[in-house]
Amino acid sequence: MSETTHPRQVAEVSPDKLALVFADSGEQLSYRELVERADACAQLFASAGLVEGDTVAIWLENHIRFPELCWAAKNSGLIYTCIPSGATVDDAAYIIENCDASLLVTSRTLADRACEVAARLVDREIQPVLLMVDGAVAPFDDYDTRLARCPPMPVGGRRRGPSMLYSSGTTGRPKGIKTPLPDAPPEQPPPRLAMLKSHYLLDCDTVLVNPGPFYHAAPGRFMISLQRLGGTVVAFKKFDAERCLAAIDHYRASHGLFVPTMFIRMLALEPAVRQQYRHDSLRCVAHVGAPCPIPVKERMIEWWGEIIGETYAGTESVGHTFITSSEWLQHKGSVGRPDANCELRIVDEQGADCPVGEPGLVYMRNGKHFEYHKDTDKTREVFLEGGWATLGDIGYLDNDGYLYLTDRQSDMIVSGGVNVYPREIENVLHTFPAIADVAVVGVPDEVFGEAVKAVVETHQPVTDLRAFEAEVLGYCRQHLAPQKCPRSVEVVAQLPRSEAGKLLKRVLRDRYWQGRRSRII
Repeated sequence: MSETTHPRQVAEVSPDKLALVFADSGEQLSYRELVERADACAQLFASAGLVEGDTVAIWLENHIRFPELCWAAKNSGLIYTCIPSGATVDDAAYIIENCDASLLVTSRTLADRACEVAARLVDREIQPVLLMVDGAVAPFDDYDTRLARCPPMPVGGRRRGPSMLYSSGTTGRPKGIKTPLPDAPPEQPPPRLAMLKSHYLLDCDTVLVNPGPFYHAAPGRFMISLQRLGGTVVAFKKFDAERCLAAIDHYRASHGLFVPTMFIRMLALEPAVRQQYRHDSLRCVAHVGAPCPIPVKERMIEWWGEIIGETYAGTESVGHTFITSSEWLQHKGSVGRPDANCELRIVDEQGADCPVGEPGLVYMRNGKHFEYHKDTDKTREVFLEGGWATLGDIGYLDNDGYLYLTDRQSDMIVSGGVNVYPREIENVLHTFPAIADVAVVGVPDEVFGEAVKAVVETHQPVTDLRAFEAEVLGYCRQHLAPQKCPRSVEVVAQLPRSEAGKLLKRVLRDRYWQGRRSRII
């Protein structure tokens, strides 16, 4: 197949090729079906009165209809906003109203919450069109019934519709990340495609195991990018470690996209289970979302070989760093160096550049600009003069220009006037054999303001909590400076994580700070 930049071109040459397959449910979508359904959906949007620049809200679990909705918006010059499938009624209603959605598509699976949201929208001056897949309940109309009335014909003359995704909301209300409507047709890909092709060798022969939620930036954008090239996406309704390994084997996957939590879950499987499945077809694996704990990444490279690359970026798309396995083995813990079209700097609290090895706020620029929708103050906060923008991460550069992240700015613990960055502590605790997963947070302390607390999951049930805590704290004292050592350890059945695998520290912290008017004692 000659190089393509749009599913329509793929469908002309290989109409029956799979654009998407769900490994757990068996559902499949060919390129012919994707293009025809996306064109009919674009006509549906037009018949509902949507014009270029309007916004469509997509509130679905990982669903076979997801990509056609995204492509219909892209082909129509519409902005599309993807709402996390697990969003609360409050958050979903907020996003729909904040993004000025003219149309909402949801599913029967989410009907209970969706109907509550719809009830909250009745007072809006402009009512969004309400559609539901897999059968509808009032006040929603049936998506497939409406779609069947629309011809599968392109809506011509439109610019490429961009996404307006919302931040995960781990530090407050989700924020819409808005970019200008590009002066380009749908067939012209964004610069992201060339970057992914260059670093991860995506092409028409790629079979990508993509177990993350489509609403999240990386899984959704990797899927859309690969469908421009004519590859096949292997997805899941929900991540399961063994099913993921089975899919790599069954579909002879060439690529994979994971977050570190998924690596941890796969490594936690019994060796006999892991050895049942082949992975020799894999040529390139990317992990995103968070830096991978060093011992976890070491074990993954030992298991799968030096094919694991890492990307540091954000939904804001103001810059990227990349690192290969071979580079990482020489710079363990690094998230890499900036892409060719990206610049990077580390800035201290006074706005001066930090010297090598000294942590500060990470800023990047690549010529792109964004805004947090309807939040000019927040937008202003993240930009410096000259187009530099920060994602709120703290890190430092080594002598070779490799970036190391130490924490999120908002996760910093101030204990007795000392700044403590949890990620360093978490990386140490990930090496403690009994611990399966860990989060370090600041909890109220009458003397120090905040005390460092480790909240952990364990591989096996703990029978003597006091002895376990003493052992963990002793281990920390061997590996950390005294001010960084946790003062207490709590064992939980499961840490709160989003469907995208991100640790929800806000949820965790709220347990300890509940009822307090201030988090500064």
